[in-house]
This record gives sequence, C-alpha cells and structure tokens, in this order.
Amino acid sequence: MKILWVNTNFMHPTTKGGQIRTLEMLRLLHRRHEIHYATLENSTNPEGLRRSGEYSTKAYPVPHRIPDRGSPGFALQVAASLFSPVPLAVSRFHPPGMEERLEDLIRKERFDRAVVDHLAPTAYFPRMGEAVFFQHNVETVIWQRHVEQATDPIRKWYFRVQAARMLEYERRVSRAAGHIVAVSATDAQAMQRLFGVTKVSEIPTGVNIEYFTPPGAVPPAAELVFVGSMDWLPNVDGVLFFVREVLPLILRRRPHTTMTVVGRTPPPEIRALARAQPTVTVTGTVADIRPYLWGAKISIVPLRIGGGTRLKIYESMAARVPVVSTTTGAEGLTIHPPDDIRLADTPQAFADHCLGLLDDASERERIAARAFQMVSSHFCWEKVARCFERILEAAPALS
Repeated sequence: MKILWVNTNFMHPTTKGGQIRTLEMLRLLHRRHEIHYATLENSTNPEGLRRSGEYSTKAYPVPHRIPDRGSPGFALQVAASLFSPVPLAVSRFHPPGMEERLEDLIRKERFDRAVVDHLAPTAYFPRMGEAVFFQHNVETVIWQRHVEQATDPIRKWYFRVQAARMLEYERRVSRAAGHIVAVSATDAQAMQRLFGVTKVSEIPTGVNIEYFTPPGAVPPAAELVFVGSMDWLPNVDGVLFFVREVLPLILRRRPHTTMTVVGRTPPPEIRALARAQPTVTVTGTVADIRPYLWGAKISIVPLRIGGGTRLKIYESMAARVPVVSTTTGAEGLTIHPPDDIRLADTPQAFADHCLGLLDDASERERIAARAFQMVSSHFCWEKVARCFERILEAAPALS
C-alpha cells in the first residue's frame, strides 16, 4: 500500500509515548509499504527531517513554530483559546494553509490509505471520511479527569471549559472519520460511549524487548524512578501527587529512600521538588532512560489523570523492574495484579506497596520475572504492526 501518514511532529528526538508507539509501528510497516510522512517541522530540530528515512519513503515538512509552554507565545494562545470553540490542544498545532497543502498532495500522489495520527491533525486533514484516525488517548476523558482532580477554582473552571469543547470537537471528528484506531479496548469502549461511533478497532500496546532487557550487572541508581515526558499535565499531576502525599509516608520508615524523575521539560513546580526534598532528583531530558530503569528497585506510575495506555509500564517490565501503579496509570493494559504489578489508589496503599517491595528483594525479583515473561511473550511491536496493517487493509480507500 501507498500510505499517507499525517502527524504534528517528526519522530526524533523520541521523547513521548505517542512517538514511541508510532515510530515502532512505522519502522515495521515501512518494510512492507510505501510510507509518505507529512508533518509540521520545527526549524530548531534538524534531527527530525534528517532521520525520517528510518520510517518513511518520503517526508513532507511544513514549517510551523509551536510556542513552548510557559512562553509569552503560549500565553497568547491560551488567552485566544478562551474565545474559540476549538480546544487549545488542537488549535495551537494548526498552521495556515495546511488543508490546501494536503489536498494538493493527495491529488498528485494518489495514495491508497491515509492515517491521521493524534487529534490535532484532524483540524486540517481535508478528507476525514476517507482516513484512519489513530487516537492514542481519549482526550475528552483526560480533560474530564483534570476537572475532577483540580482544587484551584480558576484551574477547575478552565479545565471544565476545555473539557466541554474537547467533547464537542472530539465527538465531531470521530464521527466524521472513516475508521478509528484506539490503543486499548478501554479507549475503544469510551469512544463508543462518548461519541456514539461504531467504526473503531483497538490495537495492543507493544514494547521493544531487546532494547530494554538489562545488559547484565548495572550500577544502582535511585530506588524509585518515574519515567515520562514532564511537559504532559497528567505526568506533572502524578509526580506532584506522589512526592507530596506518598513519599512522606515512605520516608517515615525509610528516611533515605531516593527517587528520580526522568523526563523532558520539567516545569518549575517539578524542578522545585528536588530543591525541597534532598532525596529527589529531577533530570530533565536524558539521552537514554534505560540506565535509570535498570538501576532502580521500583518503577512508579502514580497517575490520577490519563487516557490511552502507558508504554512506561511495559518498558519497565521489559527492563525487569517491578512496577507500582495506580489503576488509572495501568488502564487499558493486559496485567495480572498482584503477580506482575502492584496497584494502589490511595497514598497509604501506594506507600505500603513501595515499602514492601523495597524491603523484599526476592519479591521484587519474582514480580519482575513474571512481568518480563508476560510482555516478552505477547507484546512485541511486530504483532502490533501486523494488527494495524490488517485494519488499514480493511479501511476506506483514499480516492
């Protein structure tokens, strides 16, 4: 097949879960199909276009500078979004004239299928009825959970406004799509319930077993590790929740317990955690997350807000690190608690699981071994790519 794949960013540097999922599948699909990749290009990141040949036959970069969170440009976007029916998570990725560029490309190249990757490109893809909409999260659910967790009245009001707009927008584009791909049965069911859609299929979550398998003896790192992009609000909320409400319970019994937060672009409130608590380290962007996993005793996923599936859980399992997560953090994944993961939804229960595993090396090894066996047997990316390929073959053609 000749496939047009539309996204809002290149795949390198690979710092986000959605990028990992797309990149792993595209690399495999590219072996059997002709992939044409159209996306926005940040001029400060030459690596993206330069490495696009790893997963695509041809790339079509469209220059568009997206203001960083916390910048004056982002503040202007937030202010403008208060008067727009389109959610900010969509409107900030919309360059002028993008619809016409894509329509011209479709007419010239005559593709067999089109994939619109994530929600933002749906605003400018001209033929959603002939496209496969690849939705890594149910964004409406994420914003609704932001409303539930917010305690500040102004933030709660803002999240409620964005949640309402997201529901209206996501429902409209989901109904317009030729077919939808969700990343879990949980997400597929949420789309059917919230948006009234029927043309939706789910794919499993995968992991690169060989990449994350430990090379042997590795030097110890922090005992607790959190891995995730720190410019994603659910990750920020989860880390703040853990450090403020769970970690103090752990430190009462184990005062020297160490924790590292590994992920790009941590906001000021996350960096402040390391200054306030000497046992906490915040790394920012790192070249390789694996040593932090391999050297940890527990991988924590204390998310209270989220959608889709957390690749970090299967990556931790492949790295042979036991995982303690909230139910929301592990949502949509095939897991078998308490045998291959521990789940907890209150600060005390989360702390108790961490303390129990920190004090029992044999139990850590047992859980890690069972989790590794589970993911290595069932969740390689080749299986995920084949599943996506079958969905594409049955999806509407791009006329």
